[in-house]
Parts: sequence; C-alpha cells; structure tokens
Amino acid sequence: MRRVTIRSMVERYQRPAWVRRLNAMGDSVGSALGGARALVPIDPDALLEQALRELGEPKNDFGDPDWRARFTALATALDASPLHLVGRLLTKQELLRSLRARLALAHAVDRAPAIARERVVAPVIVTGPARSGTSILFELLWLDPTLRGPLAYEALHPLPPTGTDARLAWSECEQELWADVQPEFAAIHELRSDLPVECVTLTQPCFCGTHWSMVSQAAGLPDFARMFDFHARMLQVLQHGEPPRTWLLKTPGHLMTLDLLFATYPDAWVVQTHRDPAKTMPSTVSTTAMVQWMRTDRIDLDLLASAVSAGFTAALNGVAERRANRELPDRFVDVHFSDLLRDPVATLRSAYDRMGRHFSGEHAEAIRRYLAEKPKGKFGVHHYAPEDWGFTAAGLREALAPYISHFGVVLE
Repeated sequence: MRRVTIRSMVERYQRPAWVRRLNAMGDSVGSALGGARALVPIDPDALLEQALRELGEPKNDFGDPDWRARFTALATALDASPLHLVGRLLTKQELLRSLRARLALAHAVDRAPAIARERVVAPVIVTGPARSGTSILFELLWLDPTLRGPLAYEALHPLPPTGTDARLAWSECEQELWADVQPEFAAIHELRSDLPVECVTLTQPCFCGTHWSMVSQAAGLPDFARMFDFHARMLQVLQHGEPPRTWLLKTPGHLMTLDLLFATYPDAWVVQTHRDPAKTMPSTVSTTAMVQWMRTDRIDLDLLASAVSAGFTAALNGVAERRANRELPDRFVDVHFSDLLRDPVATLRSAYDRMGRHFSGEHAEAIRRYLAEKPKGKFGVHHYAPEDWGFTAAGLREALAPYISHFGVVLE
C-alpha cells in the first residue's frame, strides 16, 4: 500500500486558549515536560494509597491477583510519557477513578457473593471499523427497552454512592470535557454521560484494556484475556439485583478478539457493520490521533497509521476468510452502512429477524424520533480523506479486497 506524507497534528488543529494557557503553566516552572510532571505527578503508590484510604481493602481481588502490578506498570509508563499538563490531569483522574471503581466492584462481591453466579445471557455486541455505522447503530439498538447498554456514568462509576447519586455530574469531566479540550472531537464522536459507552470505557479498571493504549502510545499492548475476564465480572455486578435484560455492547476492536469474545460469551450475537475501507481506515486513524492529541504534543503518526492499518486489515480479511470457512459460530448479523443510511428501521428489523428477536412498532417509532432530533452533522463534519493519513483509496481497497469481495461492500 503506497504511503504519503502525513501532516502533524499541530498543522491540523489549534488548541483552545484555555488549554494552551494551562499547558503553559507546566512550561513556566520547568522543561517542556518536567514542569508538567512537577505540577501533576502520576505516582502509582500515592494514587493507590489514596483510593485504599477512602474505600478500604476488599477481601477479594476481583479475579486478578496481579492487578496491582498491572496498575503500577501502567501508571509508571504514563508518568514517564510526554503528556502535557492537561493530558496529565485527564490521565491522573482516569487512573484514580478507575482504582476507586475496581475497589468498589470488589467490595460489591464481598457483600454479595452471589454476584459471581450471575449469568450474562446472549449479549448483542456491535463491532466494525470506525465510521461504518457502529455508533449510531449502537444508539438505535439501545432505544429497545429489552436491551441494556452500559451508560457512561455507570461504566465510570459502577456503584452508586451513599446519599445523593451524583454520577451523571461526576462523569461530565470525562465525557463532555473531551470536546472542550478539542472542539473538533464533537464532530468525530459524541460523548455524553447519559449515552451508552463502548467496552473500551467499561474495562478501564482492569488496567490492561484498550482504553489505555488508545489514549497513549506509552501504555503498551492490552492483555485481552484478562480484559475479557474483567468485562464479564463487571457485567455481573451491574446486572445483579436488576430486572433481566439483554446486554447491548460495542467496540470496533472486538473484530480482533472474536475467539476470546465467543469464549467469554458463547451465545453472543455479533452485529458486524460494513463500509468502504477507504472511508473507515482513515477515520480510525484520525479518531485515535485526536484522542492522543488531547493529551500530548508528541504523537508518532506514522506508527499510529501503520498499526491501525495492519490491525484492521488483518482483522477484516481474517473475519471474512474464517466466516467463509465456517470457522466462527453462526452468530453474526451483517449491517451495511449504505442500508443503515437508506432505511434504518428496515435494517434493524432485518437484524432482529436474524437474531430471532421481536422488533416492535414502538422501537421503530423511537428510532424515527431519535434520528429527527439528531441530524447528521449536528456537531460539524469530520474530515478524513485517505491521503490525509498516509493512505490512498486504491491502496486500501486493494489490501482489503478479500473483505470487500466476501461481504459485497459498496465502494463510495
């Protein structure tokens, strides 16, 4: 695949004045990175001590006896990375909040050991490359009252506090704030405290999931087996004592971990979205680069583009081959972006027929209302031409010819 020059993030975006000024606070008291580190240190021992002091030591390790070592290694790597001051503040809050969430989850199991016997039955899991319709499909499925998507505030703060439940307000600092740090992010992906979130967010407290490698190139590779174990345990806690509903989940990266997904949830339905890779691949790189740009001035865009391209090319072609050879469970529902755009109600009705689920008239009407209130381009337009990120449309389509051919993907 022919590569072309990739412009830096500085050439693409201007930071808001308040972000530049806060970052300058770090520069004013030391070197470009040392000053920020002095003002906002990320000390794993201090963070753990604070969380334990406030929540106490649980009796169980929530299924991972090595989680503290994972946390310490992650926090140490992030502290040594070139985060600017705002990036350090965002990251330190996430680490401490994730520590608190993990301790709270373990305490919940201490109080109610029956949680470990909860069964997560036939979850509906949306996956597919970025800009293939995964987000809007996820939200339209979530309108079905028989499905339960993990809302942002409960993914970030899984147990309600004593007294007033302020989790919606608390989660604004991670959901709505991202678009304040870089306003163009709102056109890429809407984050809101009361919307369902991806498994990326849900699994932050395992300290080895994909959130950390998404926000920083210093975080290292995820431990997917440990991540899925945590994923299932967290769903057990969230559903315990609640009326039974089917979990609705989503993450593009699940394309790369289908064996682990089905090992964890053998009866899952995987809703796979499809779109021209000349649209999806540059969007995936653009989105990840933006997330990292919110925290650092130093991003290796060539490395990022190469990693995203290699990962999703292998995953998409691999899924096509394995499904053609019947090597994966017959538990897939295919949703093409063009069909979803043309007639979302008919597309979802067809998906429900494939899963043997009832598609109600009320759900259809809710979809129509939701789309009317959320028009395309509500927060601006996300621009992501292949050449902007080191690709060509022809090169991407050639590399993904097996995927395009097998699924009959419409070229745009």
